Amino acid sequence: MNRPLVIIDAPSNLGLRPLRPGHVPGTWRAPEALRAAGLEAALRPSRVVALAHPAYEPGPEAGTRMRNGHRIRAFNLELADRVAETIDGGGFPVVVGGDCSILVGALAGARRHSALSLVHVDGHSDFRHPGNYDPSAMPGAVGGMDLALATGRGEALLTEWPDVPVPLVPDAQVVQIGEREARDRDYAFPDIRETAITRIEVFEAQEAGGILAATRRVLDRTGWPFWVHFDVDVLDAALMPAVDSPGSPGIETEILRALLAGLVQDVRCAGLTVTIFDPDLDPEGTHAAFLVALLRDVLGW
Repeated sequence: MNRPLVIIDAPSNLGLRPLRPGHVPGTWRAPEALRAAGLEAALRPSRVVALAHPAYEPGPEAGTRMRNGHRIRAFNLELADRVAETIDGGGFPVVVGGDCSILVGALAGARRHSALSLVHVDGHSDFRHPGNYDPSAMPGAVGGMDLALATGRGEALLTEWPDVPVPLVPDAQVVQIGEREARDRDYAFPDIRETAITRIEVFEAQEAGGILAATRRVLDRTGWPFWVHFDVDVLDAALMPAVDSPGSPGIETEILRALLAGLVQDVRCAGLTVTIFDPDLDPEGTHAAFLVALLRDVLGW
């Protein structure tokens, strides 16, 4: 890997529900907190591009059943431009969020260059869409829908993007790694089992080489460039509680480090999103420092 690394700050919390009246999710502060913990010194990027923090509104928005839907589209259109510009210039974009809604903007930008595969490393499959919930019952939180939207399921507002086809990524070229709730009786996304998405649950993710080999078999079907999405809640809550939806079990740190490093150091890797870290839940900065060290090990070329 010899492409210059470019950090793109994507300080969004638009895809999350408030946890209580008056609450504003703190994920938008993650780029700032990781920088304070030494992210730039660890990664030595060629440059940093910082998007402005968009205003968060907790209630429904006219013309969409998505919470902050129009704001998410506007933010992701700008993000798509920054990702496309980075790739145009020969750089490797590391998009630091922010909540998972930033994935669709990152993919929309990278997709302008070529067809894409996606490796979705997340403790949740984020496959909520109108086929498995009632949109009229409550505004949808895009943070739990990013994989569904990326594969073309959901409102056109967030599935159709300028100059790229729908879907952003075909089911058969997606690998989801780390789901921890698929064996629960009330699992929210049972219809994902009926798709061509390759799923590697957290219970199967016990050996880095095996996960990487299984993932590469999917990526090798086409040889397309691929995007890596890293949601830090794939780690066990005992190790990474500073997320909006912590859980257990999680992928062990050494396995996760080897998996991510093996992916991003592949010449076909188009970029990386890092999401859902919430500094409001990390007042001492301990978990920010842990993430910086992890990203240094993964990206420190």
